[in-house]
Amino acid sequence: MAKKRANGEGNIRKRKDGRWEGRYTAGYDSKTGKRLIKNVLGKTQAEVKEKLKKALEETNGLDVSKAADEYTVTSWLRTWYELYAKPNVRTATANRYQLIIEVYTIPRIGTIKLNKLTSREIQKLYKDLLENGRLRKKQRKKRPGLSGSTVRGVHIMLHSALDRAVKERLAIRNPADTCVVP
Repeated sequence: MAKKRANGEGNIRKRKDGRWEGRYTAGYDSKTGKRLIKNVLGKTQAEVKEKLKKALEETNGLDVSKAADEYTVTSWLRTWYELYAKPNVRTATANRYQLIIEVYTIPRIGTIKLNKLTSREIQKLYKDLLENGRLRKKQRKKRPGLSGSTVRGVHIMLHSALDRAVKERLAIRNPADTCVVP
């Protein structure tokens, strides 16, 4: 007799085309309240069980509603700044965060969806800032890039904002965790 799967574990079946399919509830639509059902496919039942287990772990606690998909890096950083950073830090720090967000971060990675942001893109941001991030390019014999300490400041701010996104369940993990900072 087949094992009955517990609530929340999804279900597995063999399709007419011979492949195995695992279906699971990825969350609920915030507007309608309906379930969002996703699936994984594989050649064997064991392969689908493993994929289904991994998919359920990734979506556990993640807000996969349409609202979470609508956040770009730009919209999240501005929201984070207004709700969490500005009221809780000194004025000079808040002004510095706003400069980092508007001048250094948004023009380079602002269009990327928040839940699609990767460590590689953040690392490219740091490299670009080090090589040619300076605002005033016509200075005496100075290199066009920012200093390492300024880029570390960008990292600290970005890491803090992405940590909050993870706590708000808008992202699975913080991509800034694995970045190498100068």
